[in-house]
Amino acid sequence: MKKILLLLVLVPVLSWSQSKRKKRIAEEKANAVLMASLKSHVQYLADDQLEGRLTGSKGEELAMQYLVQQYQQMGIEAKGTNGYVQEFVINEGKQMDAATRLVVEDQILTIRKDYFPLPYSANKSAQGKPAIALTEKGQPWFFDLQEALEDNQNNPHFDVENTIKQQAAHAVSKGATALFVYNSSNRVDNIQFNKNDTSALLSIPVIYITKEGVKKYFADESASYAISLNVSLSEKKRKARNVIAFLNNNAVNTVIIGAHYDHLGYGEDKSALDTFHAIHNGADDNASGTAALLELARMLKVKAPTNNNYLFIHFSGEELGLLGSKYWLENPTVKITPNYMINMDMVGRYDTSHKLTVGGYGTSPVWGEVWKGLNSNLIVKFDSTGSGPSDHASFYRANIPVQFFFTGSHPDYHKISDDADKINYDAQKDIVKLIYELITRTDTKGKLSFTKTTEPQMGQTRRFTVSLGVIPDYGYSGTGMRIDGVSPGKLAEKLGLQAGDILLQLGEFKFVDVMSYMQALGKFNKGDKTQLRIKRGSEEKVFEVEL
Repeated sequence: MKKILLLLVLVPVLSWSQSKRKKRIAEEKANAVLMASLKSHVQYLADDQLEGRLTGSKGEELAMQYLVQQYQQMGIEAKGTNGYVQEFVINEGKQMDAATRLVVEDQILTIRKDYFPLPYSANKSAQGKPAIALTEKGQPWFFDLQEALEDNQNNPHFDVENTIKQQAAHAVSKGATALFVYNSSNRVDNIQFNKNDTSALLSIPVIYITKEGVKKYFADESASYAISLNVSLSEKKRKARNVIAFLNNNAVNTVIIGAHYDHLGYGEDKSALDTFHAIHNGADDNASGTAALLELARMLKVKAPTNNNYLFIHFSGEELGLLGSKYWLENPTVKITPNYMINMDMVGRYDTSHKLTVGGYGTSPVWGEVWKGLNSNLIVKFDSTGSGPSDHASFYRANIPVQFFFTGSHPDYHKISDDADKINYDAQKDIVKLIYELITRTDTKGKLSFTKTTEPQMGQTRRFTVSLGVIPDYGYSGTGMRIDGVSPGKLAEKLGLQAGDILLQLGEFKFVDVMSYMQALGKFNKGDKTQLRIKRGSEEKVFEVEL
């Protein structure tokens, strides 16, 4: 009888133990499958055959096809403009082609350093042996801006570009074959290669010779110089592709989950941190986030919390300035009410020194509540700000709460050494599971309220002692520097600058793009007083500023 009683007591214990063991085995199997899937995705996306997934390249197209195939296999609905794909054109403006060349007395000048064609120059060749001081028919002419700049130093309406075009027209009427422009004065002429210039091309080549170029190659104004010139300018455009899938629960709100899949190719866009013209595979940046997004979509397809819909977006053009995420926000492919956005960018290198950072913690008060109950064996650091150099920033600026998952930078960042064998797939698996748990816990919170946060300073490095406190719009293709937003409490906010304003000039320095804006900042020191000219809509405004 005692033996029977003992067996009756042990049966539930043994049954519970067996159930626990089965659950553990099932979990271990699921973890192994998840890790294997992540590794498979990363290895394909970071393989040499994709040639670094440069935006608009054949490699990017191969990656896009792979993503589409994955969503088709999962049975998740397509929500691009053409199936899963949303194409967009990136117009990078005019470029100086490799055929552009200037030879003076058998010496090849360095483009940009010694000279550059102006964007309205004719695409033509010219040869001759002109003298700087002479204006001869059938020869190139020289034009010194000194007199025009000094005569118009107090003229706020003086346009140096129009002066050059007028001089070029005069030179053509007298039979000149090219026009070389230079500035022997100490006054700022603001002559730049404006890639976004859309004015009509002139009928002869027009070249600007820098002060360094004049000093090195045209020092003797009384001499004649044997010159051979060829100008070749072209429009630089490329077609990029976002990949979009949708899990519809017929809910009111939609959670957006994203990751960019483009990378640096062979380094053609000059954003690589090494000097090799070689394939940059971008295993961590951002094959890791792309793989994580695919597996999150798979998990949510199997079992998704039902109070939200889920929109999965793989962005292209991130490396060029968040272009894919901005384009989708301006041209949404599905009508939704966004709840919040999760972004994964470089989530593959977790270790004791590269912990998991979660940005956007301050973009909604709900995040603190949700994270309080989350358990993970990962070490998590929180960053309040909703901005930053990845696609979540586009959504934050649209007043959408965000969470940004990132395991930190490392010595392989933007180098050819960012390869698949360096990814911590075990930790990457844990990150995917953590985000799934975050989504699950957030499901009962309704639509999350949005909170603005402080923003990191943009464009303030060792070179700059001043900052306006603005966030550049890197995708803007007009003249000037359009701003995406302003940092709370900084100079731009105090001046009343707004997203969409186009900055045109600071003091005597005009800017045509982000780079020339940065160069202009470097001319000023803290405490300097000057004027800032902007364009808002069709109206120009001038502000007195103290930097």
